[in-house]
Amino acid sequence: MALPRRAALGALLATAACGGRQDPPPAPARPPSYAHLTPLRLAVARIEIIPPTDPAATRTMPPAPLAPAEVVRIMAEDRLSAAGGPGHARFLTRAATLTRETTAAGGVFTSGSERITCIMRCRLEVLTEEGGPAGFAEAEVRRTAVRPMGSPAERARAAEEVVRQAGDELNVEFEFQLRRNLRALILPPPGAAPAGTPGEGTPAPVIEPAG
Repeated sequence: MALPRRAALGALLATAACGGRQDPPPAPARPPSYAHLTPLRLAVARIEIIPPTDPAATRTMPPAPLAPAEVVRIMAEDRLSAAGGPGHARFLTRAATLTRETTAAGGVFTSGSERITCIMRCRLEVLTEEGGPAGFAEAEVRRTAVRPMGSPAERARAAEEVVRQAGDELNVEFEFQLRRNLRALILPPPGAAPAGTPGEGTPAPVIEPAG
């Protein structure tokens, strides 16, 4: 009986070794683009994209090949355009998080599941030439999905899907809030503006990242 026992022990050790191997971390995902959409041209001299400074506002639990904060920043840079005018605007990322919560523990033959939640919240503030408030618009979305706790690659793909969906929803909600709260500052596309419209014939849009 010694030989079968040794064989069984060897098989168990081999299985443990295979199970202990870690998959390589997921490669960074290609970020989304919103450049194909009509820019939101604002009658301001410049627009500052201000990154978040609070680590809690950008908490991202791995595996996460696509960072929510990066998606929010890209959306702002692709959609917002400074068309010229008095004052300036600043875009702030209030929250861009990706969190995970175990919803069911796995067994010997079944994998567990987890809830993936992505929250994105942003704010655009318009300031006068003197620096006083002249208006603002805020948008927030929350996207949640329950997925199996499979391999790191599978979990990464699930997180990427949730983040992309949240980014698409934030883009829609942000434009809606902008047109509702700052309609007077939104200019038509170049060539479509009537004569005398502020910003007509102004230089190319300028978006300045905050230092």
